[in-house]
Amino acid sequence: MSLDHLLEQEFLRVTEQAAIAAARTMGRGDRRHSDQVAVEAMRIEMDHLPMDGRIVIGEGERDKAPMLYVGEAVGSLRGQDGATAVDIAVDPLEGTNLCATGAPDAIAVLAASERGGLLYAPDVYMDKIVVGPTARGTIHIDAPVAENLRNIAAAFGRQVADLTVVVLDRDRHQQLVEDIRTAGARIRLIGDGDLSAGISAAVRGTGVHAVMGIGGAPEGVITAAAMRCLGGEIQARLKATNDEQAARLKELGFHDVNRIYKTEDLAPGEEILFSSTGVTDGELLRGVRFFGGGSRTTTLFMSLSRKIIRFVDTIHREQVTTPVRFI
Repeated sequence: MSLDHLLEQEFLRVTEQAAIAAARTMGRGDRRHSDQVAVEAMRIEMDHLPMDGRIVIGEGERDKAPMLYVGEAVGSLRGQDGATAVDIAVDPLEGTNLCATGAPDAIAVLAASERGGLLYAPDVYMDKIVVGPTARGTIHIDAPVAENLRNIAAAFGRQVADLTVVVLDRDRHQQLVEDIRTAGARIRLIGDGDLSAGISAAVRGTGVHAVMGIGGAPEGVITAAAMRCLGGEIQARLKATNDEQAARLKELGFHDVNRIYKTEDLAPGEEILFSSTGVTDGELLRGVRFFGGGSRTTTLFMSLSRKIIRFVDTIHREQVTTPVRFI
């Protein structure tokens, strides 16, 4: 049985439960606690899945993360001969600060593929440019910002002034912001959550046309998995910000610091699954809503092999094992 037929509903439940756990901490100002409860909820659900899973993108190295660390075995059939082997990339709470302050666009995310289908990217920075299917094939990470924006605008049949580019609000992006403004495009500066922004760039109606700038490499791999399913494009280059990160890259075999990683390099799998559940309200996904008898979640689920994209609205009734779904 294919990966998506075997684990579709299970992966939905993984991100839903992580989102619900995190949402209960929304606005309490403790981002570490929000992340911890999301990780714990996701780990518990993972261990019920009938698979031999391996975390390739997670909460960090084993000595820095008690669970969902890189290389951790998960699933009820881990290590068993004949079990479905799955590589998994997770961000149990993308936007920890967003959740802690009640800001929009915090999400719980999981991407999975057959073994070897997701690049193991160490926890370093990554220079990225992300566009959706309309502008796919029109960008190059080394092209001047103005040239990329002109090409994106032409793909949409618009003027550069009509474009909105998402950039993380960081000091390192001062020149990038200046270049985008000089070219005439609009900018949406965000405090966190470039993965959520990348997904939005590939979905029509969100008002986002591109994401540019330097963010986390693990998030880049998960974004690539989403782009494979959505038909979008990411180009990226790994960046070490200190000697320790540079040494770590060499240790793991990343010797060419100038290499450009394209979508298929970051997520080469043929059976990619992607599940993302809203924690706080955003333009793409509604956050978790609690009511007297349970909670309600909204999830974006995608399968590359089946070429499906679903928005799943689920009501979770307390003390009822089977949730009600509206697909």
